[in-house]
Amino acid sequence: MPATQSRVNDFVLKIGTVNGTGSASANGLLLKALFRMGVPVTGKNLFPSNIQGLPTWYEIRANKDGYMSRTGRVDVMVAMNAQTYEKDMNEVSAGGFLIYDSTWPRRDVLAREDITVLGVPLAKLCNENFEVARLRILMKNVAYVGVLAALLELDVDVIRNLLQETFANKKKLVDSNLKAIMLGYDYAKENFSCPLPVHAEVMGDNSHNIMITGNEAAGLGCLYAGATVGAWYPITPSTSLMDAFGKYCEQFRTDPETGDKRFAIIQAEDELAAAGIVLGANWAGARAFTPTSGPGISLMSEFIGFAYYAEIPSVFIDVQRVGPSTGMPTRTQQCDVMMCAFASHGDTRHPLLFPANPKECFEMAITAFDLADRLQTPVFVLSDLDIGMNDWMVPELTWDDNYRPDRGKVLGPEELAEMDRFIRYLDSDGDGITYRTLPGEDPKGAYFTRGSGHNRYGAYTEDSDAYQDVLDRLLVKWQTAKSLVPDAVLSRAGQPTKLGIVAYGSSDGAVIEARDRLAERGIHADYLRIRALPFTSEVEDFLHNHDTIFVVEQNRDAQMRSLLTLESADTANRLVPILHYNGMPIPSECIVKGISAHQEAAA
Repeated sequence: MPATQSRVNDFVLKIGTVNGTGSASANGLLLKALFRMGVPVTGKNLFPSNIQGLPTWYEIRANKDGYMSRTGRVDVMVAMNAQTYEKDMNEVSAGGFLIYDSTWPRRDVLAREDITVLGVPLAKLCNENFEVARLRILMKNVAYVGVLAALLELDVDVIRNLLQETFANKKKLVDSNLKAIMLGYDYAKENFSCPLPVHAEVMGDNSHNIMITGNEAAGLGCLYAGATVGAWYPITPSTSLMDAFGKYCEQFRTDPETGDKRFAIIQAEDELAAAGIVLGANWAGARAFTPTSGPGISLMSEFIGFAYYAEIPSVFIDVQRVGPSTGMPTRTQQCDVMMCAFASHGDTRHPLLFPANPKECFEMAITAFDLADRLQTPVFVLSDLDIGMNDWMVPELTWDDNYRPDRGKVLGPEELAEMDRFIRYLDSDGDGITYRTLPGEDPKGAYFTRGSGHNRYGAYTEDSDAYQDVLDRLLVKWQTAKSLVPDAVLSRAGQPTKLGIVAYGSSDGAVIEARDRLAERGIHADYLRIRALPFTSEVEDFLHNHDTIFVVEQNRDAQMRSLLTLESADTANRLVPILHYNGMPIPSECIVKGISAHQEAAA
């Protein structure tokens, strides 16, 4: 057996299967078992865009120090797909382990001397112990859970409890799954030295943490924000967000006595129609939103521009995926930043929020509605597939019962009664934000306008000066937004440095780990995580206080760097892009290598 460094609660497990064979539930058992053992853990589903038949992988990282990003390392590989066996084997790090179904032994040519290959006749075991053909296929994937439970020393009682919770009303499924798990477990115990040098141990207490996806968290945030209308057109990877919102509404927005539903979820005929529904509902006084992805934003752009110019609050949650065009629907990127910042034709600028994890998806969904109402403008929450659809461990979500929605400058009948005349687009406070009314509240609040050229009084115009007057006021509102959006988060290095790192969204975890690895090499860097556009004052301060700033992002064209350059052109030559855009979540090693190489070249 090749020499393997002993590591407890510090390993990467990757499982290669075929899409549609029931591996998702098996992988979920492994992830949750580690979580309940108190081990910091995260799971990433790397799946194809078809329904079934193509290769799929699930990657679990357990790390006692709480690092959650991908590493680029694989310590234990379960290769269940013959078509990808060679690829899976090549991914295993030196000293690692590969487990495969030895019912069909692999050719010697597909072997490596620097890893340990463990064959388990999973199909044979299931064929001998289950009669139904479909059950044999499904249980083969469950059986590898038992193998890993023995090799990684997972708590079997925890797994048993998880099965009972998952299939509480289906005892037969509990029995069949547990039988398959024990088949794998017993075989591994009888034939291998257990546990492996790389394994798990009970650690701490995860009772104050939860496992949740970003889409589930964002859907819950929309509910807590007071959203009652959701309009959408199905698109990967945002569909599960509306599914979650609908589930929560059924639970909390259905009258328990009458069964009346106090919400509306509308699947529109296309993305443009969905955006139109959102604008109409918000204009009427509801809180409404649409979840989508890059192609959807493209199609919604006409209504986005209308909302910006007519100043209609609206929330767009963009769960980003790979582009251009339809790209790779089930892979992740941060490639919609520029498009969302300036969506529509003409002069537009939109507030963007960048959650780094599911907890912030929950919080920023709420913030987005408050900002949209306060600023009377479209607001975008830019999540991504990695956050939206993958399993993350985050601190439990908290809520302040004293929260009240910020509806902004809305005039009711009492305020209107004290006015001689209501003027919709007149900036009376100097902050660029005008007062609005809700239809049906009071006849005095009625007004007529057009999305095309209008003056500060709301009247139609094609007068050049009047048109420019409105656009200039919208820039004032943009400046006001800087004081309302979430601040950037600054983390200083352990010693003074002129090196800085800027990142946003799901890159955060990789940056946190990379900074620690770089510090071990003597490279110290301050870190600023941007959470919103427009940039807050600390962003400008950070840019001017560092000689070299590495901008980490998951797109090809350095879109955040471009936005930073637009805001502070004199820093362009000091902004060094660190880019990752192959569709996989960014690994910390990408950042370590990029910054190390730059510093070595500069030395």
